[in-house]
Amino acid sequence: MKYILLITISLFFLKNDKALSNVLPNDIFSSVEVIELQMNSLQTNSKVNNAGIYQCWLFAHPENKKYTGPFSNFKRMIADTSYKVLLNSLKFKTNLISKNKKIAKYSVDIDAYDNKRYNLTWVLEKATLDQNCKNCWMTTSVTQPQFIGLLN
Repeated sequence: MKYILLITISLFFLKNDKALSNVLPNDIFSSVEVIELQMNSLQTNSKVNNAGIYQCWLFAHPENKKYTGPFSNFKRMIADTSYKVLLNSLKFKTNLISKNKKIAKYSVDIDAYDNKRYNLTWVLEKATLDQNCKNCWMTTSVTQPQFIGLLN
């Protein structure tokens, strides 16, 4: 009986795009922690349920979502464009470019699954969504990944 329950729960998580993604924007996260959360989610994304892409989308700033659209569009944008190098990457490194009380800009180097290194600029701004997110960091833009070299 317990095996049937485990199988049922596993199937639920595999079928449900949102089931594994439960970290919501919150004032407790610093700007770099938001990038790390998004990148870690993309690194471990599953093609079965795209929970990593969904987790990343949850931290997209409302102004960003005006351009990317609903999750289905965002998922396609990540999986089917040059942004796909963010998925299942080997490692990443963030470097602060500039930051004030409302905007933070980081350079992010990504060692991708294709044995190439890419760089992009990640910009976050403060947003208000609800009681837990009255002044939280959310991603407003990410530049197209730029190839900067091969991995050794």
